[in-house]
Amino acid sequence: MIKPRIVIKLSGSIFNFNTDHKMLYEYVNLIKKINQIYQPIIITGGGKIARFYISLSRSLGFDESSLDIIGIQVSHLNAKLLMSGLGDLCYPLTPQTLDDVSAAVLANKIVITGGLYPGQSTNATSALIAEKVKAIKFFNATDVEGIFNYDPRSNPDAKLFESIGIKDCINLLRIENSMAGTYDLMDLISLKVIERSGLPTVVFKLSTDNIHKVVLENVKMGTEIVI
Repeated sequence: MIKPRIVIKLSGSIFNFNTDHKMLYEYVNLIKKINQIYQPIIITGGGKIARFYISLSRSLGFDESSLDIIGIQVSHLNAKLLMSGLGDLCYPLTPQTLDDVSAAVLANKIVITGGLYPGQSTNATSALIAEKVKAIKFFNATDVEGIFNYDPRSNPDAKLFESIGIKDCINLLRIENSMAGTYDLMDLISLKVIERSGLPTVVFKLSTDNIHKVVLENVKMGTEIVI
């Protein structure tokens, strides 16, 4: 049976030096539940470990494109951590290109990968993957509750949008440069891909409970980007 495809971006914040296998098992078991209804394509961020390696390498003189590649490599290691708990339910490799993703989804298995291209955020990568595989929805599970008019970490009066039009979202990023998290939440490439493909998208706070509610129970949470 061909299941509808969805893309889930997991913030790299769940992968750090204190991560234990019990917490990862919660995500693994949740992915198994989602797989009963949808074919999930999951993109993992690099998180603190990627930033640690990037910082060290920058200090040693690496150029920025090489630092991007380091971040991508760490994100793929994070992907393999999740894959290790999924066994045969999961495609055995982390795709390295969009064409690799296209081939992988044909196996009708869970597909997990990290970043793909230097200079491109995992949010942009996730949107492109969703477009490529004709996903019915893009779920961006991130470090904040959704999209705000200002960064809520520095402005306590920031307002959360329950929904926001794609053009307003693009203008907010372009003009105000004040979207919470800015480039680690949504960037211009990801928004342009969402716009051109008419991709239903929701941005919300990362947790297994929240993902279960938003993906499996259709609970409204965070910010819906309206096309």
